[in-house]
Amino acid sequence: MYNKLQYISQGESIEEQLYNIHQALDNGCDWIQMRFKYQKPKKTFALAEAIKFLCEEYLANFIVNDNVDLAKNFDADGVHLGLSDMGVAEAREILGKTKIIGATANTLEDIIRQVNYGCDYIGLGPFQYTKTKNNLSPILGLEGYQSIISKLKEQQIQIPIYAIGGITLENVDDLMTTGVHGIAVSGIITKSDQKNKLITELNEKLYGNFFI
Repeated sequence: MYNKLQYISQGESIEEQLYNIHQALDNGCDWIQMRFKYQKPKKTFALAEAIKFLCEEYLANFIVNDNVDLAKNFDADGVHLGLSDMGVAEAREILGKTKIIGATANTLEDIIRQVNYGCDYIGLGPFQYTKTKNNLSPILGLEGYQSIISKLKEQQIQIPIYAIGGITLENVDDLMTTGVHGIAVSGIITKSDQKNKLITELNEKLYGNFFI
């Protein structure tokens, strides 16, 4: 089963991105989603090449945000697609059956559509307001997750759901009671000056007694 903690990379430059990713990996996060939007292809390629090397060194999953061709070019473990990105079915044709394809959703209908197209996991959000992303979809809150996941169970739809959007350490326990598989976070890790302590605590909350 997929890791319960995903780190979505942050940084305005290649150097900032690599520093933040290296810090996350070094302190116990083993799922990296590369998010480096609105950059020149040369910079994006250089960053992807460096992240691929790092993730191999740390035995971590390397997922590319949005860019299917980049994921294929660097043989990433998979791609994460937003609601306005390339469709899951088309991405599957390009990447093949063995790669991980995650998809963003904001509603029950989004999830059902993405599952029917063949995605492997869902990033459901936003949980609450976040500055990390522009043009946010409607905020879900705990009640939104509870309602959507309950309806998925009623329809016997099983797929890993990751909560995303403005998640803090204090939110994790409540979020896990809704039935989500895990969380995808960015700023909370990037801005922390005690990353080892934070990531350890996040993993303990996500995995409970199974985390060592």
